[in-house]
Amino acid sequence: MLDLDVLIRPCPKDGPRYRPEVVARGGRSMFPYMVDPNTDTEMYESSDIIKYLYEHYGNRGAPWVLSSNITVLLGSLASAVRAARGGRYRKAKAPDEPLELRGFEASPFVRLARETLCELELPYLLHPLGKGSAGRKAFVERSGRMMVPYLADPNTGTEMFESADIRRYLLETYTA
Repeated sequence: MLDLDVLIRPCPKDGPRYRPEVVARGGRSMFPYMVDPNTDTEMYESSDIIKYLYEHYGNRGAPWVLSSNITVLLGSLASAVRAARGGRYRKAKAPDEPLELRGFEASPFVRLARETLCELELPYLLHPLGKGSAGRKAFVERSGRMMVPYLADPNTGTEMFESADIRRYLLETYTA
């Protein structure tokens, strides 16, 4: 696990905020697209991004299963089951500051929150809290328990658990 905080700028289909920027920077509308401001590196392709991140921020090479195309296939299957939720843009107001989401990749509840953030094209800082994460202890001290997803909105001062509550909050607060 790399345990990297990541600023996500979602690019749902027909999203007007960040999708055009990716095309301008990289020359095509293809995702994911990674920008690493630490090394001025920009790239497409999931497996290339994973290899790059492990080479630059890990203490070992990327595990085979993560850097292979099987990961892309499995992720695509998970999305297909959800009927491409999170892939279509829903008009929403842009926040002044990115929201913050704490969770871990394997959680289906975190996935629900991420899908809503993507649909609304709301930027967010993802703080990973997988097993072994350095941030877990501080998170438990802050929130009182180890439960994800956890959304913090610096624009309104709102902080909450529960994917259904997060979805409801995001829709009520940001849809136009």
